[in-house]
Amino acid sequence: MTPEQLSTTVRDALTGLVADGAVPLDAADVPTSVTVERPRQKGHGDYATNIALQLAKKAGTNPRALATLLAERLEQDPGVAAVEIAGPGFLNITVEAGAQGQVAAQVLAAGASYGDNDAFAGEKINVEFVSANPTGPIHIGGVRWAAVGDALARIFTAAGAEVTREYYFNDHGGQIDRFSGSLLAAVRERPAPEDGYGGQYIHDIAAQVVAARPDVTTLDDEAAQEVLREVGVDLMFTQIKQSLHDFGVDFDVYFHEDELHRSGAVERAVTRLRELGNVYDQDGAVWLSTGKFGDDKDRVVIKSDGEGAYLSGDLAYYLDKRERGFDRCLILLGADHHGYVARMMAMCAAFGDTPGTNLEILIGQMVNLLRDGQPLRMSKRAGTVVTIDDLVDAIGVDASRYALARYSSDSNIDLDLDLWARATNDNPVFYVQYAHARVSSILRNAADLGLGPAEGDAFDPSLLAHEKEGDLLRALAAFPGVVATAAELREPHRVARYLEDTASTYHKFNDACRVLPMGDEEPNDLHRARLTLVAATRQVLANGLGLLGVSAPERM
Repeated sequence: MTPEQLSTTVRDALTGLVADGAVPLDAADVPTSVTVERPRQKGHGDYATNIALQLAKKAGTNPRALATLLAERLEQDPGVAAVEIAGPGFLNITVEAGAQGQVAAQVLAAGASYGDNDAFAGEKINVEFVSANPTGPIHIGGVRWAAVGDALARIFTAAGAEVTREYYFNDHGGQIDRFSGSLLAAVRERPAPEDGYGGQYIHDIAAQVVAARPDVTTLDDEAAQEVLREVGVDLMFTQIKQSLHDFGVDFDVYFHEDELHRSGAVERAVTRLRELGNVYDQDGAVWLSTGKFGDDKDRVVIKSDGEGAYLSGDLAYYLDKRERGFDRCLILLGADHHGYVARMMAMCAAFGDTPGTNLEILIGQMVNLLRDGQPLRMSKRAGTVVTIDDLVDAIGVDASRYALARYSSDSNIDLDLDLWARATNDNPVFYVQYAHARVSSILRNAADLGLGPAEGDAFDPSLLAHEKEGDLLRALAAFPGVVATAAELREPHRVARYLEDTASTYHKFNDACRVLPMGDEEPNDLHRARLTLVAATRQVLANGLGLLGVSAPERM
């Protein structure tokens, strides 16, 4: 019995009491979902709920009296072994071993879809992340968003949404001029411009441009820089996309900022906002009335010289996403963009949309890398920052993705590269992957003995009555709720922490409960039931790792 199933059982019991007139509530007062949670202390049952405390006043009775009525009704359910009333009216519920054991069969029946839900069914969600400027390799902050953004997209998909991963390609503006100027300096063997970009990658790309277009060395500086801009940006972005692909992250849409300014999208956005009465002209410029939507002041959209201000691209881009049919536009930004949130939310409201629903912005904090206990700050290739390729070279793709998704996005991370490179149990990703490999090994050994998980009527879930079996079954039953909460709160780190707890619970089960027969012992139904539990554990670990974009190895 999963928490969701027990929630329905409690609700049905309450509905029955209301229908019988035993509890003076209207049917509308019965909540659509009853919260059941794992109790903090052992001996307090498998699950607990405070529903009696929530409804007693409305029912005109005291919580313990309502809890007593509920307990009597719940104990009539074949899936409930016992109900204890605790404190002022908490219900501690113990589930029948057979009902609890059915979780293993439910996991295997659902397979790769176990954990999926329909919380976002029918919604189109655009997740925009990374979006690093095409002027250099992706630095460690962008790598964090690659791991978190892709995990979020996977979790939204598991929650029923239609998800589009989008990369905003910043190919319009001064940074491209500085990039092409830096390439020109490399070609001409001059020092990099004061405001330009350094690092070996600039020289590498300049050499590639020369190889593709040898005539660039004979052109004057202006013409040469134009060639370097056109070819160099494409080469840089190709490298960025390759690095992301190697990291397991591919985007559905690469949206070019320059297209907004060439297509008339900015003008369309300004026209729409003017029609809504949220744009005005002053001092030769066009202003957006962001102040009346929570921003600290109004913002210039079109400057007095006719050029679009930075915000103009954001207006056009947001409107374009909404016109493409996205219900939610989620943007992942670095900590240096924190002051930008209010104006973006004001922009959303100015279009008549709902901030926090149609537009969401997640801010990610800094990532610090440590080696030998000391900060790692410089990349040999990029010259100034640690890049995605540096991190992968140091600890691999799986450890990188897991480590960056393991922590809440609004907290700083100190990643000890020595720790994350170890093949030991103090490395969290190794610990979880090793649990998956261990259960895979047991299932292989069982197959060699001609044994497999019990199926259909051959599976007797009531045999899984050991305390450690119950702990593991309850852990597996919790997975769908963890996935739903991770989607609701935009927190993929909950999946990682769940996997570590479940791996620990599995290891304790394996130490206490012998799965395979020993010596000349004849296989029995308990061995097969435990193999069903082991197979279900492997499925849940694989599903959870998959949501983080991390592999589930069968051998380590």
